[in-house]
Amino acid sequence: MPETGVNSGVDLHLELAATGGRRAALITALRDAVRAGRLAPGTRLPPYRALAADLGLARNTVADAYAELVAEGWLTAVQGSGTRVAERAEPLAPARTPKKAPGPPKPQHDLRQGRPDATAFPRTEWLAAARRALTVAPHDAFGPGDPRGRPELRAALTQYLARARGVRTSPDRIVVCSGFAHALRLLFPAVLPGPLAVESYGLAFHRSIFAAAGVPTIPLALDENGACVEDLDVPVVVLTPAHQFPTGGPLHHDRRTAVVGHARATGGLLVEDDYDGEFRYDRKPVGAVQGLDPEHVVYAGSVSKSLSPALRLGWLVLPEHLVDAVLAVKGEREAWASVLDQLTLAEFLTSGAYDRHIRRMRQRYRRRRDLLVGALAERAPHVVPTGVAAGLHAVLRLPPGTEASAVKAAAWQGLALDGLAAFRHPAATMSTMDGLVVGYATPPEHAYAAAVDALCRALPPA
Repeated sequence: MPETGVNSGVDLHLELAATGGRRAALITALRDAVRAGRLAPGTRLPPYRALAADLGLARNTVADAYAELVAEGWLTAVQGSGTRVAERAEPLAPARTPKKAPGPPKPQHDLRQGRPDATAFPRTEWLAAARRALTVAPHDAFGPGDPRGRPELRAALTQYLARARGVRTSPDRIVVCSGFAHALRLLFPAVLPGPLAVESYGLAFHRSIFAAAGVPTIPLALDENGACVEDLDVPVVVLTPAHQFPTGGPLHHDRRTAVVGHARATGGLLVEDDYDGEFRYDRKPVGAVQGLDPEHVVYAGSVSKSLSPALRLGWLVLPEHLVDAVLAVKGEREAWASVLDQLTLAEFLTSGAYDRHIRRMRQRYRRRRDLLVGALAERAPHVVPTGVAAGLHAVLRLPPGTEASAVKAAAWQGLALDGLAAFRHPAATMSTMDGLVVGYATPPEHAYAAAVDALCRALPPA
């Protein structure tokens, strides 16, 4: 008969020293495990026959080691209860680490840009749209995904973008992607090798995508009319025309015409990042540049600001001659955007739920913007907020040389936010601007007033 107990009990990891006797090595390993806290008081050890089999030791060796540790008080052995770590066998106190210099508290309020209010995601409406979409979805929707994206979504986007953003396109010229960063990776360098012009202030993350792709970027100066495009000397340019990121303000209509004319003359392209064009508060939304010349503009959008970045849904509206090239980069099957989310978004758009959500959030974000602007006017009138006509953030212009200290002061007030310097192109030659980039969309409603109060305390005095 097989010996009982050999394969019973719990697993116990022990490393036995290669030198010295096996019994002494086992005793030392067990003591060390108790001291280190790996074997807590009350822990039941494996029967000695099972541990002997696991470690390749003689049963008597394990039995003797257990007996010695019981005699020393490290273990207890009670008939019917097995061998356990003694209740008084306390692990060693952890080694003391040197005290660190006190730092700022953990952020209590998130005022970073580019993040919508996560508490406002339309869960009920989204769930209802998902149910409707799944009910009528054709069977082929549950097969391998088409890299173009679901036809239902591309048709819905064609209608919505034409109505809301002035985009001229058709479903066969739309390619679904997982957001603007994914769009850049599809375009550069395989489709558009560069070099390309970019705005002097923008997301460092986007510049890192170009750098990783080996695509040189040339910074364009900015002024009150947006990017200075009059002296473009490369055929491809990436802009945020509706609301320059992060400084704010739309690209002047003369410059819109100029950049399209440059693309036509050089056979080049404008890549239009319409990241928050739906959120305009002081007047009607500024339409997309793409409407001026669909064959020389690549229009990119997503739901990252309007709904949630967690959905990972975006789109490229392409000139006809670029569609096949982008699809060749993307591959034969959809590997990024969930088909179920695509179907749901299509239903969300066609049912009008998306429009209702945008109008609701536009009102909410406008109230937040107004609260911020009003607090600054009352408590820090020397700090000028800019870019507040649209979007989910504002730039607070500061006196020269005060940005770094203001960012530190904000951290001590429990705020997470960025200074303008974090967005400056390293090769930019335009004058440095000091300021804070304040996202007013992220904090939940109940915490927003406290976040604004903390921000005002962090601002430099006049």
